[in-house]
Amino acid sequence: MIESLNQTAAANQSQCDELAAAVLAYCETNRFKIAAAESLTGGLLADAFVRVPGASKVFLGSAVTYDIRAKASILGVDAELLRREGAVHPEVARQMAFGTARLYRQQEDGDRVVGLSTTGVAGPGPDGDKPAGLAYVGCSLPSGFGSVRSRRTEAFELRLQGDRESVRRGVVYCILQKLRELSADSQE
Repeated sequence: MIESLNQTAAANQSQCDELAAAVLAYCETNRFKIAAAESLTGGLLADAFVRVPGASKVFLGSAVTYDIRAKASILGVDAELLRREGAVHPEVARQMAFGTARLYRQQEDGDRVVGLSTTGVAGPGPDGDKPAGLAYVGCSLPSGFGSVRSRRTEAFELRLQGDRESVRRGVVYCILQKLRELSADSQE
């Protein structure tokens, strides 16, 4: 999925708050937990969730794995993939999301953790051959989340415009919007 957004509209805090609240409510009702691994967003995704009162019933935490080595050692992302492709790659986002779901899994919750990830180039300039605004978000969804029948891990490509902060906030908006869409699949 490639998206272009007007970052001033996408970064609207009240929209992010509404989306995060809706996702948290869905997860609480359906007994899912959420965990994140963040690179370019550096904690902004976690902030989007913890801004919502009662988030602790659902949100487990976020690992800010900004350094490429941390992605491998903490999340289990394939080191050879990172060496070959760098951190800005859809398979890296998928492995980050899956690794996060595994890392934060608690025995009493079973396999009910939604793993999220963000990786990309916030700017101001490109990172090698990868342009500023290119990002990937990963979602590792357990069985029963929306229309998911067994754990499914996907990555979505984003192409955002704006300054560094706009790109970072736009990524958070996009992943929240994607989660809202995916959870709505079961409510139609």
